[in-house]
Amino acid sequence: MSPAQGAPRDLTAPGALDALRARFADVEPTLQAFVEEPGRWERVAREVGALAQRWPDPAGRPPLFGLPVGIKDIFHVRGLPTRAGSAVPPAELAGEEGPAVARLRAAGAVVVGKTVTTEFAYFAPGPTTNPRAPGRTPGGSSSGSAAAVAAGLVPLALGTQTIGSICRPAAYCGVVGFKPSYERVPRDGVVPLAPSLDHVGWLAADLELALAAAAVLLDGWRGAPPAAGPPARSTLALAVPDGPYLERASAEGRAAFESVVGRLERAGLPVRRVPAMPDFAEVDARHRLLVAADAASVHARWYERHGARYHAETRALIERGRAADPGEVARALDGRARLRRELHALMEREGIDAWLSPAAPGPPPLGLGATGDPVMNLPWTHAGMPALALPAGTDAEGLPVGVQLAARFGADEELLAWGMSVAAVLGAGARRVESDAAERSAAEKGARTGA
Repeated sequence: MSPAQGAPRDLTAPGALDALRARFADVEPTLQAFVEEPGRWERVAREVGALAQRWPDPAGRPPLFGLPVGIKDIFHVRGLPTRAGSAVPPAELAGEEGPAVARLRAAGAVVVGKTVTTEFAYFAPGPTTNPRAPGRTPGGSSSGSAAAVAAGLVPLALGTQTIGSICRPAAYCGVVGFKPSYERVPRDGVVPLAPSLDHVGWLAADLELALAAAAVLLDGWRGAPPAAGPPARSTLALAVPDGPYLERASAEGRAAFESVVGRLERAGLPVRRVPAMPDFAEVDARHRLLVAADAASVHARWYERHGARYHAETRALIERGRAADPGEVARALDGRARLRRELHALMEREGIDAWLSPAAPGPPPLGLGATGDPVMNLPWTHAGMPALALPAGTDAEGLPVGVQLAARFGADEELLAWGMSVAAVLGAGARRVESDAAERSAAEKGARTGA
């Protein structure tokens, strides 16, 4: 299953639809990134034909014309059932297509199908495999979206993040993931998990496409500012949040991350170390309390009717939420804004543009029975700040690793531009991060011998 062959970017081009269909036939039976859909290709062909008729003149075509996209199966899509990775009858979950999907359609994108999600976008995994790390999880809950992009089935796919469901699978699958500021993309038309924390975002084959999607999807898009400039003379101020948060990365993940930091510094992007979030254990606990309390509220009616159909992971979450103390929940809600204020104040005092951190605790774990730990993404989701995950090569075992940037609330446009400077150093992510150690060793040897 080679991920190197990218999906077509315009399905109206001659032969593009046939090429994509052949790619699906070759990859999807093993990958299982998409929800099964009888008559998929007949439907897609009709939509492609209608698209070509609506915009026959290339000069007047919208920005995502002909682009094949995947939609995580918690979004309602006109004409397709919503199952949310669950055994609950789709009729119970049905709803109207919301702004995110509608904006993609209006920009000329073609919905290829629904992508697999963990049950109700929580932890119970689906069947999707990782095309970049066979035998290992693709992450979750946007597992199908990340894997579909990584395998070259679609170049763009919608996802959601309530803890780490975009940035973590992006890192595990070696693709770009973007979680905008909270509610910068409307959540209407999405089966919620925890409305106080749910974010609509997307996974993309490259940063340029992620930015093009942002221009279509974000409320109040202000236009992309200039990138921070070539790394050698960049004024971008990056900081690593030292302390108990960063300590949650695994030894392998921390080694890969420090190698990436070294690459950025040698390329002219200085990275500072700033102590942050000394109360991270409390942040973690209150975030997970909110997920449980919100989920219990959202699922009250469905759970009463169909609780036996729920996976044990999701049942345990809902039961924790039902038992939650309302006073503690209220205090946890207040904590979201408090963390954002604290991080903003620290960034202002220290002159920080963006935080740099691992996008996952380490490489993708072995097996498909779990989706990995979202802890590295949790504080940025809790504070509602925009977060951008970028592929950063592979670790010493050849497994994908990623880094994430987080900026002030509302600074989505700036974050994407700053990401361009970081991505210019990291490249396509094909280089093994441990090769940097060899480079440093060779450079030191050369300095000693005068080479």
